[in-house]
Amino acid sequence: MRLDGRRESENFEDRRGMSTGMKAGIGGIGGIIMVVLFSLLGGGNLNLGDILQQVGTQQMEQPTGEYVSTPEEEAQVKFCKQVLASTEDVWTEVFRRMGKTYTPPTIVFFTNSVQSACGGATSAVGPFYCSGDQKLYIDLSFFKQMETQLNSGGDFARAYVIAHEVGHHVENLLGILGKCHAQMQQSSKTKANQLSVRLELLADYYAGVWGYYEDQNFNSIDDSDIRDAINCAQHIGDNYLQEKAQGYSQPESFTHGTSAQRMKWLRLGLTSGRMGANYFPTFEGDYSNL
Repeated sequence: MRLDGRRESENFEDRRGMSTGMKAGIGGIGGIIMVVLFSLLGGGNLNLGDILQQVGTQQMEQPTGEYVSTPEEEAQVKFCKQVLASTEDVWTEVFRRMGKTYTPPTIVFFTNSVQSACGGATSAVGPFYCSGDQKLYIDLSFFKQMETQLNSGGDFARAYVIAHEVGHHVENLLGILGKCHAQMQQSSKTKANQLSVRLELLADYYAGVWGYYEDQNFNSIDDSDIRDAINCAQHIGDNYLQEKAQGYSQPESFTHGTSAQRMKWLRLGLTSGRMGANYFPTFEGDYSNL
């Protein structure tokens, strides 16, 4: 992915080197959704349906001493800020065409653990978006874990991770996130999981829409970039992660979608760039057509 000379977003917070003392990743579910992109690092047997939990404790972040970064990490920070800047430009224009105003999110860089408006979380939960403060959170070590544990490297795969979380922000601004969460609270666990899958697939679709316009504007994405992103989508499907962790999958517990579904909706966004209701997962009716 070619980003040379591109601007960097100013909507960021650097909390690296700060600690909340958290021992487990938790997030708010009472009126706020913390969306987890990736939750089975290290081959554990964590149940995806149990990621979203009630916030049990609130802790203030404290500096743990001067944080020493590396040139490689600083390059990742710059990359993330450039990708975020691109999403700002794309979604500002898309919202303008829809007669709406886009308010960009803030990206927060952290190490080990962090406190958000959705509660405290450790890096084990992966990148996430919190609608309570309209921020997306990432421990940059996640990118290395993508490569070593999921064989999902490449610049555009990393950009897809950021664009997916921005996709949840788009859902939030459009009122979809709140509406869907309200439905989830009134639904059975099975139906709530199905709705969660739709939120995740929609965020994948929105990530693709961003990629479509990014490439139209700058010719910055080639076929190998798209292969990297599709490969990443394949390796973060619920079925893939559960089979990797425990040797089998439990479809009734899926909350993010299968590998095939995630690849399908990311690819559709990348090739269509459309925002009409007929072009992304809806929240009504039959769930078999995803």
